[in-house]
Amino acid sequence: MEQYFEVFKKCVLFRGIKENDYKHLLKCLGAQIKHFEKEEYIFFAGDVINHVGIVLSGRAQIIKENLAGNKHIIAILNPSNIFAEGVVCTASRMAPVTVQAMEEVEVLQIPYERIIKSCGRSCDFHIGLIQNMMVILGGKNVLLNHKLELLTLKGMREKLASYLLKTSLESGSNTFQIPLNRTELADFLNVSRTSMCRELSRMKNEGLIDLYGRSFRILDKERLAECLE
Repeated sequence: MEQYFEVFKKCVLFRGIKENDYKHLLKCLGAQIKHFEKEEYIFFAGDVINHVGIVLSGRAQIIKENLAGNKHIIAILNPSNIFAEGVVCTASRMAPVTVQAMEEVEVLQIPYERIIKSCGRSCDFHIGLIQNMMVILGGKNVLLNHKLELLTLKGMREKLASYLLKTSLESGSNTFQIPLNRTELADFLNVSRTSMCRELSRMKNEGLIDLYGRSFRILDKERLAECLE
C-alpha cells in the first residue's frame, strides 16, 4: 500500500488524515486493491454495489448506455478520483452507470459500511471520513449540475465554450490540458466527433482558442464567453 500513499494524499476522502495513520486506516476499513485490464469492466449498470472505489493508477470512464446501445461518457476517472460513492448511499445500491477501465487500472475498494460506521475502537479518523464523504457528495452534485447544463445547451459552440471555460477556471490558467481525446470529448458532450472537430477548427481560425492534441489555450476569453449568451 505504501506506493500509493501519494495518491491517498490527493484523495478527498482521506483529506485531513495523517500519512502515519494510512496503514491503520486501510486495515480498519477492510480496503482491498483490485486490478483491471484495459477495456475490462469494473462494474455494469444494474449491478448492486457495496464498495466505494478509488483509482490508484490508470484511467477509467463512467459511461451511460441508452436503449439503442449508444454509449455516453459521464466522467473520466484519474488517480485519486473516487467513484460509486453516490450509488452506495441509495437504498437499492443499484448502479445506474457502467465503469470501464480505459487502460490498466488499480482500484482501491472500500466497503461502504466501514466508512460510515465506527469500528468500535474509537479511531479518530472515522468522523473525518464521514465529513469528507459529505464534501464529495456535494462536489458530485455540482459536477452533475454542470453536466446537465452541457446537455441542455443546443449549439455545438455553446457546449465547447462552456466546457473549455470551466476547465480553464478549474486549472487556474488560460492554457491547460483536458483529460479526453477527441472521441472521448465528443462522447462527453454528446455530439458528433466530426462536427465537433470542424467547430474547434473554426474557433481556432477565428482566434478564440489555440489547440494541439489535448492542450488548449484560450486566446479571447470575453468572446468565448459571449458564445454562451
